[in-house]
Amino acid sequence: MTQQLHGKTAYVTGGSRGIGRAIALAFAEAGANVAICHLGDAEQAATLVQAVTARGRHGFQREADAASPAALRDFAAAAEAALGPCDILVNNAGINLRGPFESITEEVYDRVLDVHLKGMFFMAQAVYPGMVARGQGRIINIASQLAFKGGPGIAPYCAAKAGIVGFTRALAWEAAPKGIQVNAIAPGPIETDLTRARGPDWKRHMEETLLAGRLGQPEEIAATALLLAGPGGAFYVGATLSPNGGDIMY
Repeated sequence: MTQQLHGKTAYVTGGSRGIGRAIALAFAEAGANVAICHLGDAEQAATLVQAVTARGRHGFQREADAASPAALRDFAAAAEAALGPCDILVNNAGINLRGPFESITEEVYDRVLDVHLKGMFFMAQAVYPGMVARGQGRIINIASQLAFKGGPGIAPYCAAKAGIVGFTRALAWEAAPKGIQVNAIAPGPIETDLTRARGPDWKRHMEETLLAGRLGQPEEIAATALLLAGPGGAFYVGATLSPNGGDIMY
């Protein structure tokens, strides 16, 4: 199983840190060449490529704003030139701008929705024709358990993540007959730079609330992505898997 992605090429948006980085490394360990995009994180992106190379695979990184379809198309074209066409796309890039509902500006709303939903839509569109031509491909969209649970002060984020689940199901209907499987992952609270910034009180509260008694680790989400990307994920179509430590059950 260690080389279950041998010969494949994966593109991961937002792949320099956190969940995206863990997925990129897991894919490289499983035999895939990996391209990532990032925004203003060149140092971490460079170390990611070095880590991919150290695992015997080819890596590529490029800066791209996930809210810009043009930038994502450029990333896809550059990644294909460097590593070859995309077999596995992981739409991971995200942002969370918080605030009470009544204070959310149109600018904040647009930024959150554009990074998550618009970017995901058009990144998938950038690699989809090639997957159709080859008759195979995997698209994995990173949603959140908050798509189902909701939460205070994060209305745009929850709306975007719920939209990702709907987009995943809709595209699966069109893609599956063409040999392309589209699925989503809805993680629960994961220990990353973003969640660590929320402070020890938030972490303590989550650990007391979650049935697992702890936050998840990025590598645990990467394991789910590896399942969906590899041979073991062949019967998942339009599904949303939710490794969330018992935060929500459905």
